[in-house]
Amino acid sequence: MKLIQKLGLVLFLGGLLAFTIIPFLGSYQLSEEIVLSQTKEIHQESMNEILNPLYGKTYQTNFTFIAELKGKIEAYNQELKDKQEWDQVIWDDYTFPLTKASVQSPVKSQPLLFLFLSIGLVVLGGLLYNIPKHQGEPEGIKNNGIFHSKMKNRGWLGMITGTYLILFYIILYWFPAYMVNAVWMVNPLSLLLSGNPASQWFLYGFIYTLAILVMGIRMFRKYRGNKYQQLRTASVMFFQTAFAFLIPEILVLLNQPYYDFKNIWPLDYDFFYDYQISTFLSNGGVGMFMLIWGILLIIIAVPLFTYFYGKRWYCSWVCGCGGLAETVGDPYRQLSDKSIKAWNIERYLIHGVLVLAVVMTLVTIANYFSSFSFLGNVTNQLHSFYGFAIGSAFAGVVGTGFYPFMGNRVWCRFGCPLAAYLGMVQRFKSRFRITTNGGQCISCGNCSTYCEMGIDVRWYAQRGQNIVRSSCVGCGVCSAVCPRGVLKLENGPEEGRINENPILIGNDSIKVNA
Repeated sequence: MKLIQKLGLVLFLGGLLAFTIIPFLGSYQLSEEIVLSQTKEIHQESMNEILNPLYGKTYQTNFTFIAELKGKIEAYNQELKDKQEWDQVIWDDYTFPLTKASVQSPVKSQPLLFLFLSIGLVVLGGLLYNIPKHQGEPEGIKNNGIFHSKMKNRGWLGMITGTYLILFYIILYWFPAYMVNAVWMVNPLSLLLSGNPASQWFLYGFIYTLAILVMGIRMFRKYRGNKYQQLRTASVMFFQTAFAFLIPEILVLLNQPYYDFKNIWPLDYDFFYDYQISTFLSNGGVGMFMLIWGILLIIIAVPLFTYFYGKRWYCSWVCGCGGLAETVGDPYRQLSDKSIKAWNIERYLIHGVLVLAVVMTLVTIANYFSSFSFLGNVTNQLHSFYGFAIGSAFAGVVGTGFYPFMGNRVWCRFGCPLAAYLGMVQRFKSRFRITTNGGQCISCGNCSTYCEMGIDVRWYAQRGQNIVRSSCVGCGVCSAVCPRGVLKLENGPEEGRINENPILIGNDSIKVNA
């Protein structure tokens, strides 16, 4: 088994190396035909004139090609801005489509071959490494040596991994033109599913889904024997694959709006944007169903399901962000900060993001129904700020790239506005709680160590106090790692759900507060 795992590790690293090298392959040649086919009609004449000096040249690297391409367009726009001819400025960013169309590389000629040699080997290697894990060992969760691991305890391997993830997200979000070769690899799959050429977002969704599936296998192996962990892992794998990846692409193939039926405002922060509302209203019955479905999720499904099951129904069973955190991020859950300082930052930050999302949405709706006479272009500026600071930088770069630095639920704990909304319902009006049996607690600290949300579970367990925290996502790992069965996830009557310090343990033995 060790030999198979070593082979898997070699294949994984080989595929990852190939994926890293692929963006730099090939050369770039721009032509008038490419410019005319990749730009809007109103910009074709100007773009053709601007980029004419690039025609016929061959660029050996994407750096030189993109630099000259952007330089010509920026110089043209700057000249217009200096003259204050704002209506003539080309605000659209054509860097990605022009670079993708101009590349001449073996990846573009044989995309499926390079897809297998990179992402395919990563997936195969991951499966060969994960499937044999814990073979022949008795059931039980193994975390042996985790605090001596260079990968899992902020060692040099973890730092390299985190840095790689951060760079990947930065390039994906803000410099996608450098990844056109990687996008070409998945082009056949995109054409098959949606009938459209692949974009960087299709590449991301494909990688995201595969990561959850492969690391979901690891969860099955690590938490075998624990039905709750097995079921919720299967659930996030299903919802990510079907609802977040396949169904939206197939909807596009059927000439329907791209829509993730499990995404809920305010996590789906652009749900009430004017272009989104217009898309729903212009697509007949299907579009109207999507609009009504999204609204019903917000005002009925969230409070109702959270009342009966706590926020775990979404955060640990459905959500794609939670799915990635629970699978790919599981090796880093012990890195979450349990200090009071971190808790205070968490409360102010996550509710601050929720307030910002609500304000932005209210302004957007008011502007939409006032035919954009209310604040005018300020709405678009607010959208841009939120999309950059929260949707991209926080949720993407920090939310995932910081797994090896701060644990696997950085976004869910400190930034997700939907988690804040669900948490308020869970804290004040829910049947969900984690009950504790303080008399059985041996203060081993496993529960607190592996709480991904930074809750000091042991503090509650020692007192026999129910855990009713708005941040708890009900992952159940605290209960799973407890050697004494002290913790239990329950949905019971609201009465007695919050029991403040029922047991005090000290020099005077045990006192029960009446």
